[in-house]
Amino acid sequence: MSQFPACKHKKHRATGPRRQGLRWLAAEPYRVFFFSGAVWSIIGVALWPLFYAQQIGFYPGLVHARLMIEAFGAAFVVGFLGTAGPRMATAPKLTPLELGWLLALHQACGICHLTLRMAWGDVCFIALLCSLLLCLMVRVVKFRKEAPPPQLLLALTGLICGIAGALLLLSNATQLDLQRLRLANLLLYQGLLLPPVLGIGAVVFPRMLGGDFGDPKTAAQSRAKLIRALVAALAVVASFFLESGGFVLAGYALRTLAAAAYLLVEVHWRRHQSGTLTTGLIGSLILGGLGLALAGFFYVQHVSVEHLLYIGGFGMLMLVVGSRVLFGHSGDLEGFFVKSKWVRFLVFLGVLAAITRATPAWAPSTTVSHHIYAAITWALLALFWLLWHRRRFVKRDEEE
Repeated sequence: MSQFPACKHKKHRATGPRRQGLRWLAAEPYRVFFFSGAVWSIIGVALWPLFYAQQIGFYPGLVHARLMIEAFGAAFVVGFLGTAGPRMATAPKLTPLELGWLLALHQACGICHLTLRMAWGDVCFIALLCSLLLCLMVRVVKFRKEAPPPQLLLALTGLICGIAGALLLLSNATQLDLQRLRLANLLLYQGLLLPPVLGIGAVVFPRMLGGDFGDPKTAAQSRAKLIRALVAALAVVASFFLESGGFVLAGYALRTLAAAAYLLVEVHWRRHQSGTLTTGLIGSLILGGLGLALAGFFYVQHVSVEHLLYIGGFGMLMLVVGSRVLFGHSGDLEGFFVKSKWVRFLVFLGVLAAITRATPAWAPSTTVSHHIYAAITWALLALFWLLWHRRRFVKRDEEE
């Protein structure tokens, strides 16, 4: 199987983007989507301090949630799969026209939600994911030279969950049916990101720990990986139906156990190389797991508790994996494994933001202050992350 982009490179001299212009950028869409997603995350959290300072006239709960999932989370999913998908199938990379279309839908989604055109934002989001799916499926079916890793079935599951959740939320009937509304929210807010974290993580986490991909050596091993991915995908989706149907603890338990079991079986967790970011990877998985495990027991306050998953799990993982991609594609793979006080500070900010936002579940009187503190902390983390990688966004590995 072809290697994941940026994971096999050694240190090479990096060059700027001018040589091939838009074609080079389209081949590596993570450069624009990771950057844009981080910016939208800052906008999404900034709504809270602005609201409490009476600078905006609407309660930002729904807009914040949509921006963080559809404009921030989806940007990293699209950027990663748009870059890695064609490479994994040894198929043609995205074209400038495809990149422009995907980026336009992404920006339109964020702008629509920010201007309270929620339905149009969801429509743009659905169009974005469907367009990405079409781009990838055409390449896999028509042009592929090798089959993509079986674990990416989970990434496909995430895209389908996101589309299904957003479609359900567009229906007026969903807004009148609490069970259906809960299912729609689960499919969108957790279904979009949790399966890709499992599938993509099974491929790249070993490399982020300094090992190899653990590619299947035989057809039997490939089938076994595909079966495990299918079982994990079905378990995660089934947990959404269980929870929305009133079996809250069963739903959370199934989701937590399925995710933990899949990663424990599929990933070799031995550290071959250590660094501050690898510590951040482990920490984000622990925080995300705690968010899943605890939310079912504190369901009345599950929104606050689940921010351990959303911020500490999904958010930090996207920044850590994004850093891995940025280091690899800029020709400085060894930089990912450095031990750095600066990176330790960034990891600290992520953990602090997650814990601060989850605290109101047990101390409701802190809700307003902790909304503000968590928002400011995440905004600083995202801003510092962008500044830290500012040169890597426009550098490339000369061997590519």
